[in-house]
Parts: sequence; structure tokens; C-alpha cells
Amino acid sequence: MYIELTGDTLQQIIQENDKVMVQYGATWCGNCRIMKPKFKKLAAENEDIPFYYVDAEKLPESRKLATVDNLPTFAAFEGGTLKNQVQTNQAESLNNLFSELKD
Repeated sequence: MYIELTGDTLQQIIQENDKVMVQYGATWCGNCRIMKPKFKKLAAENEDIPFYYVDAEKLPESRKLATVDNLPTFAAFEGGTLKNQVQTNQAESLNNLFSELKD
């Protein structure tokens, strides 16, 4: 499941789901646009875990849940807390982060 958040509700989503993957991005970010299809593909291949896209500029409360100082940032949440994150434009790094959630 892939969803682009339109409201600052990520905290609630993380509390309601055991595992959550998040891409933090922005409309002006070229690497974010490059990685978004890879993130969506991973979501389509793993329907058991929800995947969310968060516009880091429009949703400041959701942004605070991870350390977002470079875009794109990918974050893996488990049990209501941040498990790990990576700032990358490499699909392999995204896949490695996701594999931590699958273990």
C-alpha cells in the first residue's frame, strides 16, 4: 500500500501500524522524483507493510519523527518508533533499509 500524506498524521499512522516505511521528499527535489517510483515499486511488492510519502516542507510535524536534513530521506518505523533511516538516491540502500523491517 502506497499513500501520499496530505495531512500531518504520520504520528498516528506509526502508532496504528506495527511497521511503516516512509519517504520524505519535496516537489523541487530531483533525487526524490527519481526515487519515488522505486519506493512505489517496493510498496507494490510488499502489500503487508504500508508505505507513505511525506512532503517534508508541507508536513513539519511528520518531518520531526525522523532526522530529515537531506532529501530524500527514507525511514523505517517499527513498534511506534524510528528503527532506522537512510538519506540516499540509491535503490540498493533503500532495499537494505527495508530488509531491516522484514527481519
